[in-house]
Amino acid sequence: MEFWQGFIAATGDDRPFTDHFPAPMPDGSRLVLPLRDYGEIAVAGFIANQAAIPVAKRIGGWMAEAARDIGAEVVVGLPTLGQVFAPLVAEALGHTNWVAPGWSRKRWYEEALSVPASSSTAPTERRLWLDPRILPRLAGRRVLLVDDVISTGTSALAGVALLERAGLRPAGLLLAMAQGDRWRGIWPADIPVRAAFATPIFTRVPGGWLPRAGSAPCDLCPLMSGKDAA
Repeated sequence: MEFWQGFIAATGDDRPFTDHFPAPMPDGSRLVLPLRDYGEIAVAGFIANQAAIPVAKRIGGWMAEAARDIGAEVVVGLPTLGQVFAPLVAEALGHTNWVAPGWSRKRWYEEALSVPASSSTAPTERRLWLDPRILPRLAGRRVLLVDDVISTGTSALAGVALLERAGLRPAGLLLAMAQGDRWRGIWPADIPVRAAFATPIFTRVPGGWLPRAGSAPCDLCPLMSGKDAA
């Protein structure tokens, strides 16, 4: 089975799920995602830079619509996978550029514009850097932070910390997928979160996995209003 290469029509779910999950999309279609076994729980995985180009473009369009009410003046895409969507979102919002922090330090970068970062899929700590030459494009503007997935929230919080080093507080966080609700307890209440779609946390049952009730944060997905994320 190929993941992330195309949308499929909605069909009756074959539960319990075993190795994949057909995630509901804003238009009623499904995107088949692999399930990652973490022991007693599983999560649906999404690797944006392995997705088909039409899939990424459609999700990027949904993301832009989901965040339009935030009124962003500049888009900052978190590396690596948030930068698949940041240019798509920026273009859809009418912007001519976007800002790309990175993992590697260029010669002119300053230690003060960097923060440590890790994530649930890449737990080894590394540093996130912002080019000081980009600061004039950010100063005094409403910044939308863009990433691919939020899971535990640690990588998105590193993005918030990096922007704070530049004297900014993001006006919002925009995601392709909200993966469960484990991040809610640590996320700042003053930074709104939007997502194109959401997937639940899965609990092990005989024969596979079932979604944990209430763990798919549909409230973040304005285009999914009234739809069942699980």
